[in-house]
Amino acid sequence: MGSGIEVNDTLNLSDQQGFPCDVFDLERHKVSPITLADVRDRIFSFADKPDARIFHLDPVRVFLVQNLGGKWLFWGKILMQSQTIYKSVLSGSEWRAGEWMTSGTYKVIDVFEPDYQKLFTMRESPPGKSFF
Repeated sequence: MGSGIEVNDTLNLSDQQGFPCDVFDLERHKVSPITLADVRDRIFSFADKPDARIFHLDPVRVFLVQNLGGKWLFWGKILMQSQTIYKSVLSGSEWRAGEWMTSGTYKVIDVFEPDYQKLFTMRESPPGKSFF
């Protein structure tokens, strides 16, 4: 018997899953770069990430990626603060067999400068997934 749990070093989030697009905006970042000082004491949350996943635990870094229509945009590094794995629920209270979701919280520990962000995204995204 195998396990359906994935171990990830990258938190890839869409806006719907809780990517903080109010803070991390690429056009604004190019003009006036977001710095660690802008987000240092904030705890961010995400929800409804498909599948059962375990992200590396603090103090090991996890990469933060914004998923823009299937294209990856790396923003920096985070430390996971909490994780919850739960079964997805249909309308009402019926559980979906075999369909798991992951949610959690994290804090940002590094924000990539715009030029480095572009280079890192181009080099580290899976083939065909880079935003650039």
